[in-house]
Amino acid sequence: MRLRDTGATGTAYPVFRDCHVHLGLVDPARLPAGGIGAVVDLGWSPDIVDLGGPLDVVYAGRFLAAPGGYPSDRSWAPAGSVTGVASPDDATNCVVDQLFLGAGVIKVTLNAEAGPVLDPPTLAAVVSAAHAASRQVVAHAQGPGMVERALVAEVDVLAHTPWTERLPDDLVAEAARRQAWISTLDIHGYGEPTADRIRAIDNLARFRDAGGRVLYGTDLGNGPLPVGLNPREITALTHAGLTDEEIIEAVTSDWPAPVESADDRVTFVPGERGPLTEWLAGASVVSVKDLEGLA
Repeated sequence: MRLRDTGATGTAYPVFRDCHVHLGLVDPARLPAGGIGAVVDLGWSPDIVDLGGPLDVVYAGRFLAAPGGYPSDRSWAPAGSVTGVASPDDATNCVVDQLFLGAGVIKVTLNAEAGPVLDPPTLAAVVSAAHAASRQVVAHAQGPGMVERALVAEVDVLAHTPWTERLPDDLVAEAARRQAWISTLDIHGYGEPTADRIRAIDNLARFRDAGGRVLYGTDLGNGPLPVGLNPREITALTHAGLTDEEIIEAVTSDWPAPVESADDRVTFVPGERGPLTEWLAGASVVSVKDLEGLA
C-alpha cells in the first residue's frame, strides 16, 4: 500500500506495526528508528502502560491462563502479569479486570507443553465475555490439540504461527476461514533452519494459500531479535510464499485497531524499491512534516 510519493527518493507507508511484542523486555524508544511506529503488547504486568514511549500501543494486559499455567512459572514473567481463570464463572470478572486496565485485546495461553491449560468451557466463557465487550481474543497455542481448542472456542487470532506439529490441511483451511495468525517465524532458530522453523513456515504457507490473514509480528523480547523491523522475519515470510505486497499489507496492519497518531507519522523507506528484505532494512518512522522537509 503506497501512501504517497515524495520529492525525496523513497516511499512512505502507514507506520509499520509489530503485532507481537513484550515492551517490558525491550527499549521502546529504539523501535521507530527501525521502522516500527505501532505495536501490540501481548502480555505483561499492568505497569507496562507507562512504557510505550513514542509508539502507538495496544495492550493485552495480563495473560489469562489456567491456574498454574504458562507463563506463571517463567522467570521473565513479572509478578502480576498472569491471572488464573479457574472456571467459566470467573471468566467475565477476569475480562472486566483487563478492560479496566485498558486492554485493547485479550490474551489467553494454551501451552499444553508447559502445564495446565484453560479447559474448553472456561476458554469459551473468556472468549464470549471478550466478544461481548468488542475485544478480540489472542491465544498462545502450543502443543497437540491446542489450535483445535482455540478454533472451537472462536479465538480470533493466534499469537504465533503453530510450530510444534504439522497441522492437517483441513484444520489449516478452517483456521484460514476464521482466524488471523501472527507470524513470529524468526523465534525458531533466529535465522537457522531448525525443525520448528520449517514446520512453522510450512503451516503458514498453507494458511496463506487457503486465504488466511497473516499479521507481521516478532515476539520482540524473546531472544536475540532486532529492535525494529526484523529482516529475518521478512525473509521467512517470503519463504512462506507471501508476495511483496502481502508482506507490506502484513506490516501495515490495522489490527486490532487503526493507528492513532497525534503527529501524522509514517514509515519512510528511502531509495528505489529493490529486493524487499534489503529495501525495508532502511525504514524509519518520521513525521509528515519532516518528510516534507526532505523534498
